[in-house]
Amino acid sequence: MSQLLCFCGVDLAKHHFTLHAVDANGKVILHKAVSRAKLLATVAQLPTSRIGIEACSGSHHWARQFNKLGHDARIIAAKYVTPYRTKGKNDLNDAVAICEAVQRPNTRFIPIKSPERQAILAIHRMREHWVRERTALINRLRAMLAEFGLIMPVGRAAVQRMIPEYLEDADNELPDIARAIVADGYQHLHALNQRIDETEQSFELVLSASPQAQRIHKVRGVGPQTATAIIAAIGKGDQFDKSRDFAAWLGLVPKQYSTGGKPRLGRISKRGDKYLRTLLVHGARAVITNLGEKEDKLSTWCRELLAGRGMNRAIVALAAKNARIIWSLLHNQTEYQDYAAS
Repeated sequence: MSQLLCFCGVDLAKHHFTLHAVDANGKVILHKAVSRAKLLATVAQLPTSRIGIEACSGSHHWARQFNKLGHDARIIAAKYVTPYRTKGKNDLNDAVAICEAVQRPNTRFIPIKSPERQAILAIHRMREHWVRERTALINRLRAMLAEFGLIMPVGRAAVQRMIPEYLEDADNELPDIARAIVADGYQHLHALNQRIDETEQSFELVLSASPQAQRIHKVRGVGPQTATAIIAAIGKGDQFDKSRDFAAWLGLVPKQYSTGGKPRLGRISKRGDKYLRTLLVHGARAVITNLGEKEDKLSTWCRELLAGRGMNRAIVALAAKNARIIWSLLHNQTEYQDYAAS
């Protein structure tokens, strides 16, 4: 890329965009709002620039478009922009703050995702939405039936098994109107189950087409859903210098409150991508709850953690270990070698 001649901050929106640009000496060369139709034309007229964009809906799309014009687009998390806003909160001041943040050498940037990786993440987001909708629907159906004295055991399987029984039972005094509403809700529940199953089949297809996902899928506790989500989110993990950085980004390392040379470590920070952290923790939970009588090194290590630190800490420790292993496999392009039996 040619030498940068100026820096620009772009505050994105749906229809109106605000730009603030300065040259290498800090002189303002652009400070205005443009419509969506004129944004690319305005940016194309700028000298070769480093363009800062606050992370939001559409930020990856616009970053790709700006890069096509020869600029160096960078996506910045909102928390790194806020400290540079010295005036009131409005679009122009936001653009000034973004322009200031993109010039700082210590600002951390979000890697720009390709459309293919965003498409994979879209599958995950829709599945997550349908799972939440299914949970809400089950809770609603359970509450509605409880109003008529029909109580169901805890769990989705019990709800799906007992609702047809309640609908067919003519002696349970369930009014016809309520019976029809519950029947509609049960049909919608069945449709949601089908949609969720179809998305899980999509994970299998993505896994079969991605050598990177297949590489990390061999790690114990990493299924097709976790493998495809990680590949779509971080690619090869080049944005992290070491494996601990990836675990820290996921919020799986202890939160520090250290001063005076006295280190104090607390609970895990829970920063970063909550969805990926949840997948890794649930995968680790499945591994630990199915240790059985296995005597390999990993199982022995987990069993010692269980005895010394308890279930929850052992699960988080294994999730953090898996995160480090995953980064190493992606960064070094190596194959996973499972712990040999001791």
